[in-house]
Amino acid sequence: MSKRIQAKYKLDRRMGQNIWGRPKSPVNRREYGPGQHGQRRKGKLSDYGTQLRAKQKLKGYYANITEKQFRRIYTEAVRLKGDSGENMIGLLERRLDAVIYRAKFVPTPFAARQFINHGHIKVNGRRVNIASYQVKIGDVIEVKESSRQIEMVLVASQSAERDVPDYIEVDHGKMTAKYNRVPSLSEVPYPVQMEPNLVVEFYSR
Repeated sequence: MSKRIQAKYKLDRRMGQNIWGRPKSPVNRREYGPGQHGQRRKGKLSDYGTQLRAKQKLKGYYANITEKQFRRIYTEAVRLKGDSGENMIGLLERRLDAVIYRAKFVPTPFAARQFINHGHIKVNGRRVNIASYQVKIGDVIEVKESSRQIEMVLVASQSAERDVPDYIEVDHGKMTAKYNRVPSLSEVPYPVQMEPNLVVEFYSR
């Protein structure tokens, strides 16, 4: 079962932004933070506070993955050649739960994690039940045949709320997706601005 069923709405309130772009987000009605003092917490953030918020926002977007997992992604991003912030985004977008969310097989990143854990997804014909599995270029991801008529899958695939990005090739008739390339930050369809460079600064302090 996916963690934090209710807290995802609190995360929106804490950030003051609708980080998943959901119509039901409480931020659409109240832009201030949660709690009785939420409206008064509008002070200017320090550099550390800005970096921390950037980290919480990016980590929260990917179904609030654990700090241990997120730090491991940062470590790998720094080890790779090129811009560490761009590398972080590339590694996060290669997570299996991110790919099936982008492919519109499920409505939310939280649902993606649960869907994979319950064994509904195959990669290159083999069942994979690890949400953090790193997809490679050319991999074919599919919803298991017996799971294709689940209402959540049908509703998500027909939703007009978001589009499938160019770096994933999807056939919703067959419920398959091919991972064509690792995207750059500018190609990832985040509803709000993500700042991975600040996350790199936070961890490299």
